[in-house]
Amino acid sequence: MIFAAASRAAGQVTRPKFRSALFKSIGLTIVLFFALWYGLEGALGWASGFLPSSLLWLEGAFSWFLGFGILIAGGFVLAPATALFAGFFLDDLVDDIEANTSPGSPVGKALPFLQSLWSSVRFLGLVLAVNLLCLILLILPGINVMIFFLANGYLLGREYFEFVARRHGSVKDVKALRQRHGGQVFAAGLLMAFLLTIPLLNLLTPFFGAAMMVHLHRTIQGDKGRC
Repeated sequence: MIFAAASRAAGQVTRPKFRSALFKSIGLTIVLFFALWYGLEGALGWASGFLPSSLLWLEGAFSWFLGFGILIAGGFVLAPATALFAGFFLDDLVDDIEANTSPGSPVGKALPFLQSLWSSVRFLGLVLAVNLLCLILLILPGINVMIFFLANGYLLGREYFEFVARRHGSVKDVKALRQRHGGQVFAAGLLMAFLLTIPLLNLLTPFFGAAMMVHLHRTIQGDKGRC
């Protein structure tokens, strides 16, 4: 069931609509990083005005460390930040998948914008916290890898399955459905966690995950499209 859903999702993420959403998400992420960089550079330039002339060399040193720090941080948060912006496009993509998968089956109702935005921000915070913990645990080889896959597998599986399922049912029904099929949802999350470990391909994770969960949800529901 999982591999069938994954195979169908893999064939869809290369479609023009998915590529467009991916490029928009990456573009917004790059704009965010540049805005952050210029903002911090401006704040640094303003703060340097209070330094005595003998310490002005600190401005150059801080500027270099700032650029290096943003570059390193960018590699760490690029995929999660892209996933945050991808959340703006996922409802339209899921609508498209549901409408073209088993025509005649009900298409879910998109979540309210503010509710969807809060869910994306909350999920981003959880993913960053988990991956920061994994970085801290680098001193314990093996354990940090296990925590990375288990934690991300659970979080990704839960969030993306509930995102798709909540378009068709109440929070209570969706939670009960996920718990009944927890093993399959977790296995799908593990597959997404593995994708996160592959540079560049990890940017596709939110789109692949949403598509895969549409097919998994449809299969679980016997293609009835409801919770």
